[in-house]
Amino acid sequence: MKRNKISLAVLLATVVACGVWAVKDDFGLGRNMEILVNMMREISLQYVDEVNPDQLMSDGAQGMVRNLDPYTSYLSEEEMSDFEFKATGKYGGIGATIRMRRDSSGVVIAQPYKGSPSDKAGLKIGDRFLKIDGEDVTKCTSAEISSKLKGTPGTVVKLEVERLMTGKAEEMEITRARIAVPGVPYAEFLEDGIAYIRHVDFSDGCYDDMRAAVERMRAEGHIKGLILDYRDNGGGSVPEAVKILSMFVPKGTEVLTMKGRTKQSEKSFTTELQPVLGDVPLVALIDESSASASEIVCGALQDLDRAVLMGQRSFGKGLVQTIVPLGYNAYVKLTTAKYYIPSGRCVQRINYKHEGNSKNENIPDSLINEFKTRAGRKVYDGNGLMPDVKVDADYISTFAVILYNLGYIEEFLDEYMRSHPNESVDPKSFTISDKDYEAFVKFMADKEVPYESQTRLALDMLKKTSKQERYDADFAEDLKQIESKLKDQKMDNLRTYRAEIEDLLNSDIVLRHHYQEGVIEHQIVGDSTIIKAVELLKDKERYQEILLKQDTSRN
Repeated sequence: MKRNKISLAVLLATVVACGVWAVKDDFGLGRNMEILVNMMREISLQYVDEVNPDQLMSDGAQGMVRNLDPYTSYLSEEEMSDFEFKATGKYGGIGATIRMRRDSSGVVIAQPYKGSPSDKAGLKIGDRFLKIDGEDVTKCTSAEISSKLKGTPGTVVKLEVERLMTGKAEEMEITRARIAVPGVPYAEFLEDGIAYIRHVDFSDGCYDDMRAAVERMRAEGHIKGLILDYRDNGGGSVPEAVKILSMFVPKGTEVLTMKGRTKQSEKSFTTELQPVLGDVPLVALIDESSASASEIVCGALQDLDRAVLMGQRSFGKGLVQTIVPLGYNAYVKLTTAKYYIPSGRCVQRINYKHEGNSKNENIPDSLINEFKTRAGRKVYDGNGLMPDVKVDADYISTFAVILYNLGYIEEFLDEYMRSHPNESVDPKSFTISDKDYEAFVKFMADKEVPYESQTRLALDMLKKTSKQERYDADFAEDLKQIESKLKDQKMDNLRTYRAEIEDLLNSDIVLRHHYQEGVIEHQIVGDSTIIKAVELLKDKERYQEILLKQDTSRN
């Protein structure tokens, strides 16, 4: 209780001090801060049950930012460490992701990172944790085991694991290391002279990863064209984005400006390095999950007529966050500005409102503004980035996603690996046999899959409304015919969605043999967007026509 009293006293002193300054600038702010402290004090002292002031502080802080935007948030000391990992992509540990088994019988290795301490120790996907430093962890959660595995680089963690392939317990000692998750997991030539780079995030050091990948490929052969894959890249560090842009545009090019309410929030960014691929034709791939720093890179390349964008409209996040210390290792991640790419446009798609009960809305079409690229092509703000070449997304069925999320894919493949101990897997061409897929269908026979298709739900709604509106007699025969053709049964869906389920099975088997880079190599082969990007780079006339003359669509 002593610690709680000290926490509240410190909070009171801090807020009162801030309140004195605030009164000079804003009486309302100072008044409300005093009310907040008084409320916390009374709850802490008089509530019927003992309360934790630290938790009250966290709840109150989260409440203050709840109606601002989804990117502004309070970060406690514990949350800050997780945020730092996401921002830097680095932590001290054994270098593996983990997951709880579907039957909750323990936590297993989900993926050892190539070359990490876990990989060097021989840990494989499916190996189950039994003990960590002598402590039984068979009933621990994934979060608890993750916490035990992390630690200072150079320290040793003692593990006892149950091997997937043999079922036997094995003890080992692993020395923790500084784990850096690469921002560029794959970079290779696809065809003669056409290079491809998959860039997955903008954590610190991703520029070095990309620069190294480019230099390696340049040493292997002449790069005639480059595909930059920013699909599913949610962004990250702005300085890393600017450095990556410096690889493709002239030194001294202004690629980004930021504007907010205060002078401190205003800033411009220019490239400071000489380009290494200043004239190489570029195609950048985007989708609805490409956001933030991804949009800065791809948007600047589009505005400077330096790359053709291909795919689907991007997410549309044009807001800048700043980490502000609050004292005592607590922070607030605060939206302080909007960013603008070279044409002057901001890609922010959602207009977050903070007053009353207004709902967040997309920026209306009437407020969408037209801008010009360097070559005079029309581009637009307020709606994310529109690709120069639209390609429909390859959507996976909900049924297949449910199978994966429920853990049935991993559970079946654990048994598959035991029965195929010496299988040779080519990441580009591997596919399971008809016999293997039939084994999966048999495996699923007694498994529950909570799934109803959207068509089934729509039909049920139509039957209900037709009955309410007394059309059921007129529609009865038509509805019966539709229902007879509609199959939502699990075994039928295993046939209907075989191609998508088989792809998940194939990718997971490749992962177990060739790590994440093998999965990327496997998926590239049938990726329709990448195929179209290669075709475009080989068609120089069409590439130049798009890059210099084609306007983007408004919607």
